[in-house]
Amino acid sequence: MRSIVCLFILCLFTACSQMRFIGIETFNPSEITYPSDARTILIVNNAVPQPPESGYEYRLMGVLQDTCKAYADSALFDACKALGKQIAETDFFYDVRLFNENTRTDNSFLEDQKLSQKEVIDLCEETGADAIISFDRLLFDMKKVISNVGGGFYLGVIDVKMNGIVRSYLPSRENPLASVLVSDSIFWAEEADQLKILDHLYLPSPDEALRTAAIHVGEKLYRMFVPHWNRENRWYYTGVSSKWKEAATRMASSKWDEAIERWMAINEKASGWKSKAKSASNLALAYEMNNDLRKALEWATQAYDLYDKNAGSEDKYTQYQGVYKAALIERIRLDKKLTLQFGE
Repeated sequence: MRSIVCLFILCLFTACSQMRFIGIETFNPSEITYPSDARTILIVNNAVPQPPESGYEYRLMGVLQDTCKAYADSALFDACKALGKQIAETDFFYDVRLFNENTRTDNSFLEDQKLSQKEVIDLCEETGADAIISFDRLLFDMKKVISNVGGGFYLGVIDVKMNGIVRSYLPSRENPLASVLVSDSIFWAEEADQLKILDHLYLPSPDEALRTAAIHVGEKLYRMFVPHWNRENRWYYTGVSSKWKEAATRMASSKWDEAIERWMAINEKASGWKSKAKSASNLALAYEMNNDLRKALEWATQAYDLYDKNAGSEDKYTQYQGVYKAALIERIRLDKKLTLQFGE
């Protein structure tokens, strides 16, 4: 399984440095690697919802409101559904299923309680799953403030912080396969000239805010469990000569084989170190876009060494090349993990 890379946007050209920046998407492995026979995943809510009076503070014109409540029951299942939906959309697993009941009956919402191996086995046998992803704890800390900002306007702010732990289980293991710490936040800020409009039309209700926060958590967590796309920045150097322009045109048109051929000719005939370094860097990008990461690293290393030797380690272009070299080394490492996860 080779790494996949995709050009998605040409975003900046700076004439002074003759660098053209592009955005690319790279296909990356998940943080957690499952055995090849784990093809059906079950998403489970093993977290106890916090009491409605816990974790919610509301100040209206500086006065703390002591009767406010926020119910987290639905939010916990929303997090499970959002995670399951994101995982299912990747088509990495054969099937993704959602367990519709809470697995805990106690009231210890602050307690992080793992699923036992017996519980995992029973759940897998009941649902036909090969592995489980479980929200073992998910807590919300919500603060809402409405204040008068003058000019007849009111400002409403809601800030929700989420903390918890999500684990993955296999029925064959006594201990969890992996544990993921959750720490995130989501924020609203709205203005209106009437309190009623601000509070009922512009700002979400307390329950809606918790549910939106939970969905946000679930949608971001999926990258831990399945291979996914990441956006990264790259660049290539341009020049004023016809050969440099022709080669750059091939880069801009995603004709990587033709670009490699032209940059190679430019590099071989270059007399100055800067031309050699820039064309080497361009070759690195062309090889990367052609999914030949080791060739890309070879040329990126040449470019870095030339800049480091002639311009010094503090030069900004030397540092650019150092960042690119490190990115390619990391991609090669992740490519091995990606191959393992796809079993090819």
